[in-house]
Formats: sequence, structure tokens, C-alpha cells
Amino acid sequence: PQYGLVFDAGSTHTALYIYRWPADKENGTGIVSQVEACTVSGPGISSYADDPAGAGASLKPCLDKAMKIVPAEQQRETPTYLGATAGMRLLREQNSTKAEQVFAEVAKAIGEYPVDFRGARILTGNEEGSFGWITVNYLLETLVKFSFADKWEHPLDTEVLGALDLGGASTQITFQPGVTVEDKNTSVFFRLYGTNYSLYTHSYLCYGQTQALKMLLAALHQGSPSPQQISHPCYPKGYRENITTADLYDSPCVHAPSTPSPAQVLTVTGTGDPAACSTAVQKLFDFSCGANRTCGFNGVYQPPVRGQFFAFAGFYYTFHFLNLTSKQSLNNINSTIQTFCQKNWTELVETFPQEKKYLPTYCSVAIYILTLLLDGYKFNEHTWSSIHFSRQAANTDIGWTLGFMLNFTNMIPTEALEHVKGHEPSLWAGAVSFIVLAIV
Repeated sequence: PQYGLVFDAGSTHTALYIYRWPADKENGTGIVSQVEACTVSGPGISSYADDPAGAGASLKPCLDKAMKIVPAEQQRETPTYLGATAGMRLLREQNSTKAEQVFAEVAKAIGEYPVDFRGARILTGNEEGSFGWITVNYLLETLVKFSFADKWEHPLDTEVLGALDLGGASTQITFQPGVTVEDKNTSVFFRLYGTNYSLYTHSYLCYGQTQALKMLLAALHQGSPSPQQISHPCYPKGYRENITTADLYDSPCVHAPSTPSPAQVLTVTGTGDPAACSTAVQKLFDFSCGANRTCGFNGVYQPPVRGQFFAFAGFYYTFHFLNLTSKQSLNNINSTIQTFCQKNWTELVETFPQEKKYLPTYCSVAIYILTLLLDGYKFNEHTWSSIHFSRQAANTDIGWTLGFMLNFTNMIPTEALEHVKGHEPSLWAGAVSFIVLAIV
């Protein structure tokens, strides 16, 4: 077998995915499998802007682990990539020199290992969305599958699936619309296995869950009657935390009202009010569309959603925590979230002691997800059932990394795989016997 390594350098953390496939079937499909996913300890690489060497050092334990998995004689030909997403897009906006220093240190660290390192780069939002779409459809065999007739075939009457991705700093929607995409900035074209796919894709920077919660807190701060007290309707009643203005306004996604004194400490108090939380979350979006066009939000063109969708990453983790990933109705989901959001902090800590780190934010993220999917992407009670919340397919994590590797190692050919597979030996034996008998 051959191996491939891809680092997913997200805004909040980095993970290394180790893939394996049989060498003789490189042009096959349904072949690549995930051997291991190693989570890098510490925050995302964009957090190391002032300590770039730390970003490189953080990757080494996972690289050491990979070297134990990939046989020594194959390591030098193992393609290795690092793709960074919205966290690094934001850092590049803030300070491109620091972003370059982080990349230099990361490349230096990976370069110390005996692998075929093919570079570290920032993915565009469209690439992130498209590669996530390829991963989902590759794993679920909607692009091509190996048939009973022993050949690779384009599956007839199989609809491709849409992809919904929610990261820490951006969110992506990608699907095959039933209409021509009107805005070329949101359109992407692939020819895979002899079939053409025209897709709609868009990535909303700052609308990943971490940055969205930051925008929400900043809006509550700016609307607060007291400059040092913030009442937070999405945090549970009885929960309090302190945050400095420097931490609140440290991202390009949030705009400070004036120059706040960086050392000022703000006290955030939860009020556990789901209706007020929903109203506050709605204000993060502009749902109005320009004249005569369909749109998602903030004036971005989007055709109506169509087909089945896989919602992964942040969409899955929050809904999994709330036990909402098994095809519940929209009414059921709404009432579960309402009930959860009304629980007080003491009760939550007693019920979920292991989850203390993320516990205060589950209510706000759940309401944010509902708002994003229903008001932002325009799903409704009829199309809601087409969303499947999932972390994996075919024992492989769903995300952009597999699609990225398949694309950059040219493992998905543009033309159909008619001649990849020869006939089984038994067919040849049968044919030879038949000819011999016929001659006799």
C-alpha cells in the first residue's frame, strides 16, 4: 500500500490525517482509507503569530506517530501536505509577515522528516468547500463505484450530495444546484470519472462558530448599558466569566467601537433566555437580498438548496452533544434546544461534568446553527429532513483533507475508468476452453 499525509490547520486546532491505498489500484475509488487521525495538542497555528517556532514544534508528536505507521522504506515517497483554512486567512489579513513566518516554521518542522513534503498553503474558501464536497461524494460512492460486472461505473440514478461545513472561523456550503449558477465567483466546475459537475460553493469568512460567538459577544458589549457588564442571553443562568477587551477585539471579524483600553476587564453574566439569544444571533446576519436575486445572507448570491446534504465538523459536534443527529423533526430539535438553553449552570455542570470547557457555549452554537441553516442557507421544514449530521463516512472523517489529497495526487482521473480492470482469470480460462471446444 501507499500512504499520504494531510495536516488540516484549522483556526482552533490542527489535525494530521494518515491515508492509505493499494498501489496497483491508484486510479480506483472507494480504495483510499483513513488509517489514523492525530490531533495536534494546543491551539491552531494562527495562534502562534508571536511564537512561529512554537507552531512548527507543535506538529512533531503527530509526525512522530505517522513515522511509526508508514513503513520506513516508503516514507520518502509519502506525499505530505499542510492546508490552512480561515484562521490563517484572518492572520494574513491582519499581518501577512507573521503569517509567512508561521508557514516558514511549519515547513521547516515537516522538512526535518523523511517524507515527500509538497508544501504548506492557505486554501481559498471555494477550495475548502469543493474539497469537502469531493470527500463526501467519494466516500459515499456517488461519483463512481465498482459494479457487480467487475468494472468501474458511474452510478445511474444516484444524486450527488451537498456538503455543509462549519469550522471555527468560516462556514461553507457546496451543492449541485438545479439551475445555472449566476455568479461566477460562487461557481466551480469539476470533471471526475468522465462526468461533469457544475457546483455552487461559497465560504463565509467570520461565520465559523468561534468567530460568530465573538461577534455576538462584541454586539452584546456594544449594546450594554454598562461598559463593564455584559448580560448574555445565550449563556446559562448562574454562569459568569471575565474577558478583557483586548481578547474580545483581537480579530478582524469584530470591530471595536472606539479604541477600548486593552486591559479593561468585562464581566459576562449568563441569563439563559433562548428567545433573546435567538434575536441577538439574528442580528449577526443581513438577510435582505438585492433586487430580483436569490441569496443566502449578507447579499451573497445562492440558488435554492437542492438534494441531500451532509453536515459535518461543527454542525455535527454540537448536534451530537444534544443527541440531535438521528433524523429528528425540526419541531423536536427546536424544543430540545429551548429546553437545554433554559437549564442553569449548576444543573449543567452536574449533568455533564466532562464537558465543562465547552458547556457554556452549546446553547449559543445550537441557536447559531439553526439560524444559519434556516435563515441563512434557506432550508425549511420540508428540506430540513435532507440534512444528515455526520462525522464520518466509510470509517473516514468527513472534511476537506481527503478531497484535497485526491485532487493534488491526481488520484481522481477526469475520464471514466473503463479499462482500469482486466477480466478475471476465470473468464479467460472459460473463453479459451470454449474456443478449444469449438475447434474440436
